[in-house]
Amino acid sequence: MQEDTVSALRETFLDFFSTIEDPRIERCKLHPISEILVLTLAAVISGAEGWIDIERYGHLKLDFLRRFFPYENGIPSDDTLRRFFRRVDPKTFQKRFVEWVQCLSSKEEETLISIDGKVSRRSFDTNQKALHMVSAFASECGLVLAQTKVSGKSNEITAIPELLELLDLQGSIVTIDAMGCQKEIAKQIVEKEGDYVFSLKGNQGTLHDDVRALFRSFPDLRNLGVEEYKTVDGDHGRIEERTYRVINTPRLFTKKHDWVGLSTLVEVSSKREIKGDIQTEKRYYISSLPKDAKKVGKVIRSHWAVENTLHWVMDISFHDDESRIRKGFAPENMAVIKHAALNLLQKNKGKRDSIKQLRKIAGWDNERLYQILQQKF
Repeated sequence: MQEDTVSALRETFLDFFSTIEDPRIERCKLHPISEILVLTLAAVISGAEGWIDIERYGHLKLDFLRRFFPYENGIPSDDTLRRFFRRVDPKTFQKRFVEWVQCLSSKEEETLISIDGKVSRRSFDTNQKALHMVSAFASECGLVLAQTKVSGKSNEITAIPELLELLDLQGSIVTIDAMGCQKEIAKQIVEKEGDYVFSLKGNQGTLHDDVRALFRSFPDLRNLGVEEYKTVDGDHGRIEERTYRVINTPRLFTKKHDWVGLSTLVEVSSKREIKGDIQTEKRYYISSLPKDAKKVGKVIRSHWAVENTLHWVMDISFHDDESRIRKGFAPENMAVIKHAALNLLQKNKGKRDSIKQLRKIAGWDNERLYQILQQKF
């Protein structure tokens, strides 16, 4: 039974993670990497939030864990777990995560990839700033594709190219907010055979102002063949109307703003009414996509899912902002474990389930947890 169980698990997780180099000295290797990883992943899926949680979970679920591995020396202590994750090379750990997701996920359709950063606010220490990670999120299927740490002496502008380098972007559309609206990033995406949609603010010289001025000159837009698409959403007393206007980039504009792949300019006008109070806003974007207002609107809206489906879930369901894991490489490596747990939960979530509810069920029901751990994408 155990041999069949391990074989199935290897096809989904351990083949990628259990081959990492063990940083421990030989006399301290009472528990193989595979036992530590399966314990940690199962515990995090089931609601564990720290080293003591994971150890206690292991003692209570030892019979279940022995369906995978013998655990001849019992459950590793919280100190063992702490030392292991502090010392594991995070770049290797992240690389294995990317290989796992790319191997097990289907790429038959165009992928919408949202790039965005998040700070784990309580992961700071006397000698270490709070963990700031930039993640790549496949918004339509709700999967984390990759993540990388923002260096303490840097910002997201330098972290995003490292993250993109990990990804297969062929046929994908990458969305990034204004922080990542950079010429070199656009070039990198196009060279990797992807497309981009970037939000604009005032960080690119006159680019934002020139796009806004162009859309305000409405008579001229008719000559450029403006295309519009409108959506109306409403619930709980809120009505939101959005208008997406897309034009091909004029030749004179591209002479002034020379961006690789730049094809279209976008204006999004939103009107939100909540209990009679009306708020309006306009935002602007540049894109390498052809002029298709409906498609561009879908892509832009997909980017907002990274806040609701990733960051919000990590805070509310995984209590990420409350995490006190903060020494060495442990914050980075545990972020990878949490994202792996989230991916497995997303693929097992029913229509009426929330991630928080499913984590409870996994903690209560060994058979449901067994099913989650063996998930194939």
